[in-house]
Amino acid sequence: MLFGPDALDAQSGASDPAQVSEVAHETAAVLVGTGRAAHDPEVTSRLVGLVEELGLSTVAELWADRPARSLPGALWRLYCLQEWVRRDPVGAAGDYSAGIRFADVSRVVAGLAEPPGPDELKALTDAILRGVFDGDLAIALERAAAFCRVVSAGRANRADDSDAHDPLGASSQTRRAAAMLTTAEDLEICARLWRAGNLT
Repeated sequence: MLFGPDALDAQSGASDPAQVSEVAHETAAVLVGTGRAAHDPEVTSRLVGLVEELGLSTVAELWADRPARSLPGALWRLYCLQEWVRRDPVGAAGDYSAGIRFADVSRVVAGLAEPPGPDELKALTDAILRGVFDGDLAIALERAAAFCRVVSAGRANRADDSDAHDPLGASSQTRRAAAMLTTAEDLEICARLWRAGNLT
């Protein structure tokens, strides 16, 4: 967005977008770097529970507006997945269960214990975040992407099943399936960027 002198004066009390971006990327790098260097289960547990400690809105202020294919963008999506599963474990399990027969490879990559119930999904999203801090970050991102692909397939299947009797609900499920598929693609690219040393 281009600002003229008058617009810049009007924005003088607002945060500098470049500064906001810099803070987002720096906090993401520090968080991941600290977690990976600590080799301390207590530190890892606190980082996995970051949203519980700070609140989703605080994490959103830091990272929600960052590009999806960046470190803060990837972290934001991982914490959102965890929070969604924590808030609606039954719905998440339903979406996942509906998708497993359509996404065999993704189901295996995600590594969810069978049967995929609410508790298993909570454990999976926590394990994915734990992998960010004490495992291979690229693998953690790929597991999250695979999880999203299974959920997307489940939502698309549910949309097909309900299209005849609930077209509005089916349309909503289709949009949600597409959004989850986009998240999967973004996380897969983030994994490749991390391996190449280019995820910032």
